Amino acid sequence: MLNNIGLPGLLLIAVIVLVLFGRGKVSSLMGEVGKGITAFKKGVNDGKDEIEADRAADQRPVRDVTPQADKDRA
Repeated sequence: MLNNIGLPGLLLIAVIVLVLFGRGKVSSLMGEVGKGITAFKKGVNDGKDEIEADRAADQRPVRDVTPQADKDRA
């Protein structure tokens, strides 16, 4: 149903929204959308950093503390 909106349809929708809500409301709404996108990107990057830190912690070398290793050192 909405596959064939096109540029004229989008412009008509934009004009109707602007008339209904006014320039100030639309401007503040777009500012809030921008802040939301920024917060989402920050959350994704923080999650990615946390996953990389967990992987780095899992890849630490493990010491061999078996009794056989202690006998070889002596």
